[in-house]
Amino acid sequence: MQSRDAAARAAIFKSPLITMDAFKTSSDVLFILLGAIMVLAMHAGFAFLEVGTVRKKNQVNALVKILVDFSVSTIAYFFVGYGVAYGVSFLAGAETLVANGGYDLVKFFFLLTFAAAIPAIVSGGIAERARFGPQLAATAVIVGLLYPFFEGIVWNNNLGLQPWLQAQFGQPFHDFAGSIVVHAFGGWVALAAVLLLGPRRGRYNRDGGMSAHPPSSIPFLALGAWILSVGWFGFNVMSAQKLEVVNGLVALNSLMAMVGGTVAALIAGRNDPGFVHNGPLAGLVAVCAGSDVMHPVGALATGVVAGFLFVYMFTLTQNRWKIDDVLGVWPLHGLCGAWGGIAAGIFGAASLGGLGTVSMASQVAGTLGGVLVALLGGFVVYGLIRMATSLRLDPEEEYEGADLTIHKVSASPEREASW
Repeated sequence: MQSRDAAARAAIFKSPLITMDAFKTSSDVLFILLGAIMVLAMHAGFAFLEVGTVRKKNQVNALVKILVDFSVSTIAYFFVGYGVAYGVSFLAGAETLVANGGYDLVKFFFLLTFAAAIPAIVSGGIAERARFGPQLAATAVIVGLLYPFFEGIVWNNNLGLQPWLQAQFGQPFHDFAGSIVVHAFGGWVALAAVLLLGPRRGRYNRDGGMSAHPPSSIPFLALGAWILSVGWFGFNVMSAQKLEVVNGLVALNSLMAMVGGTVAALIAGRNDPGFVHNGPLAGLVAVCAGSDVMHPVGALATGVVAGFLFVYMFTLTQNRWKIDDVLGVWPLHGLCGAWGGIAAGIFGAASLGGLGTVSMASQVAGTLGGVLVALLGGFVVYGLIRMATSLRLDPEEEYEGADLTIHKVSASPEREASW
């Protein structure tokens, strides 16, 4: 009887510990799952930002591209990319997969939404003249191989470069939520694709002039910007990936950078609504890397610089350099993302109110490394595809528009059936 009582008491004392462990695991699963859902919703933002920016004859194509790109990205990242980055395979029995409450599965879902942002970024740059099939092929290669290669170096210490930077400069390259790993990487891949694809027909005249291609819908453009801005708080805050280490500093810094970018774009863009609604995105792109180490004033300054940088470089690339980057994804993601990597080293320093856990030398090295891998990789991927097949629609198809050419339907049919 006494041994039974002792066993019962032991079970009582053990059960709260087991319950708390299970509760912690379940909380982490729910936390990162909510983050994955919020970033998944951002892809609707990518879609509507593109829908509002392109001409009406390409709106359906913009919507279809984002959804199908995400689907192809999921398959490529599940079977290949996640293993390249983290050495993890999901080709095991379901009984194995549900271990630890299935946390590894929702972590994959969360990081997948980051990976799928790369083709979504590229989509905006090459809009209105890219062929559908070749772009999907590029998506599979980029998300399956190119992006995970760099992701694994930064976020999983692959190839030993992060430990080397720490040994040399005191700190590894710091990119908390992907200013470089995601945004700059996508922007520089997009630049390679845009340059290889060439400008839209009729965009630039032989005499050096430029034909205006104004946004088709400012409300849709604004809707996309708002969806992205809201989802970004999942993108940044939930990059902690564990509930126990989540930090409100990331949320406030994201907010400050967002408003800083908005105000700067309003001033630099002289009230232009397209610039105004891309301003918060520029700030949010830039603050990702150092959102967990900056003082809020530093985050505000980061956003202000990003807002001015986007407006100036978008105007320069479009008007002087004649680079037909439709949504300005290279200035927005490529350049503002690179600025974010450097800004983390500046405003993360203790002397400027940051936590001081960053090294400027490591930030410069990591930023330049990401730019180099993305740009060269983009040229290789899209260059090989261009050698194998055409990257762009032929003149008649482009004139007709991608909606009718590829999808056989328009977003706003001129004739509707009457009953």
